[in-house]
Amino acid sequence: MDDRETAIKVQNLSKCYRIGLKENMHDSLLKNIISFIGNPVSNYRRHRSLYRFDDSIFEKDRCPSDIIWALRDVSFEVKKGEIVGIIGTNGAGKSTLLKILSRITGPTRGRAEIHGRISSLLEVGTGFHPELTGRENVYLNGTILGMKNKEINRKFDAIVDFSGVEKFIDTPVKRYSSGMKVRLAFSVAAHLEPDILLIDEVLAVGDAQFQKKCLNKMDAVRQQGRTVLFVSHNMQAVTRLCPRTVLLRGGAIHADGPSHKVVGYYMDSEKGTRAERLWPDPEDAPGDDIARLLAVRVRTENGKTADAVDIRKPVVIEMEYEVLEPGHALFAYFHLVNEEGLELFESFENDPEWRRRRRAAGRYTAAARIPGNFLAEGIFYVTPALRTQDPEVRRFRVDDAVAFQVIDSMDGDSARVDCAYDLGGVIRPLLKWETRFDPNGKKIPTDPQDMSV
Repeated sequence: MDDRETAIKVQNLSKCYRIGLKENMHDSLLKNIISFIGNPVSNYRRHRSLYRFDDSIFEKDRCPSDIIWALRDVSFEVKKGEIVGIIGTNGAGKSTLLKILSRITGPTRGRAEIHGRISSLLEVGTGFHPELTGRENVYLNGTILGMKNKEINRKFDAIVDFSGVEKFIDTPVKRYSSGMKVRLAFSVAAHLEPDILLIDEVLAVGDAQFQKKCLNKMDAVRQQGRTVLFVSHNMQAVTRLCPRTVLLRGGAIHADGPSHKVVGYYMDSEKGTRAERLWPDPEDAPGDDIARLLAVRVRTENGKTADAVDIRKPVVIEMEYEVLEPGHALFAYFHLVNEEGLELFESFENDPEWRRRRRAAGRYTAAARIPGNFLAEGIFYVTPALRTQDPEVRRFRVDDAVAFQVIDSMDGDSARVDCAYDLGGVIRPLLKWETRFDPNGKKIPTDPQDMSV
């Protein structure tokens, strides 16, 4: 990659911490100086041991028990104007990576190159003084973040308006609620207009309205062509805002690619979701002597197995089962449940050719098509089942057998239209709207026939 097009270049970046250092540290600068002067040799050796490491530490079986590697040999590049998501479980190294890039802490090994003005939203509110007013803290925090006084003057009204604390701007910050502090701090940092913006889980704080503003602001930054690294546990926000995502696991890069693929892989590996499940041995398959389940899959409209689907495209739930004993009328069905455990619906096999018809022994494949622009974004779990009629008896059921993720883009042609924030609801249908305008202010009746889909 041409360095002129590179915003961030990370090469073999590693960071380790030694457990238990706090016990050996003094609680004041004076005590540290006295301790160092009193025993300079041992303290110098200890100082060197904290920051100099032998390559053998990288060998897992020889790594000292008091050493923890937060990052190990991380390498990647980010182009100017690219927005990249960083995901992973707690302790994967996400925040450590951003702190190194923000120069809050230094790496143990490797290097990171930053090309451009950088702003970090890592610990929102850092630098606020409780005794100063909101107005004074805007200037203080803006200066800390690298803004000049003229720039703060020019943007002051926009910062205060965005924060929503204009009524209390001349009140000491110590009287602010935590939410007010967060809103004001985010507003200052968001108006810095950096070349590179590092964001660490800002969606985890503040109320719903604040989160909407965060997402709208990040989308505006994206549209302005700035570089963004976005750390979040909100997979919907990551897939919506970031074309590319990096997955960290145990301090190392485990996957790097298109967001929907990396997020799908993460959900599969970390949360145990999958788009296909097979039972090749009929003896071990769910069911009884009447019928057994052989496979259940999530497919695209083109027939490909997929754990992530575009919200605008149909998704097909396919069940493959075998009837062992002939002469029974039966029907397959499935439950669809979202990640919050809410059941959206049940759907029953209703092909007219087989409805109420007694089946011959053999293998059957039943598929149901969920239309595009119907489900909301998120993770959905499929529970397949089958019943016989007369008498009605359930022959098999497998809870959460497969799962898939629905991804809502920002292209503007889904039900989301131009909204960047999180939308509510468990379904998201694309309804047909009609808007009429009369410059004379007269009411124009709407013809329902014109709105037929």
